[in-house]
Amino acid sequence: MTPRAGCLVALALLTAAAQVASAAPRQVQLVCEAVYQPARSTWTRSVDIRYDDRRIREVAIDGQPVYTFAVRGTVILTSQDNERIQIDTASGSWTSDFRGVASAQGRCERVD
Repeated sequence: MTPRAGCLVALALLTAAAQVASAAPRQVQLVCEAVYQPARSTWTRSVDIRYDDRRIREVAIDGQPVYTFAVRGTVILTSQDNERIQIDTASGSWTSDFRGVASAQGRCERVD
């Protein structure tokens, strides 16, 4: 291998490593204080959001990855154990509903 070819191979490897590093997922953790009605009980819920440069990759609530989720603007829509959940990341709010039997509303704060 010539020195020029070696430099080209090294440059290609460095470029590939930089692309992998920039595509590495990042994570945001939210702590939400949700007040459930009609019982008026407050639950602390943790939300982990993993994302990269293009999209949200994974959402986990209380340490459990959700099966599926949708994103509409700044709102994440998902469900877990018959609870339909909406998390608005811009306003920092939690809204959920247990199929009409109980509902919850609360605020979310980012954990640094």
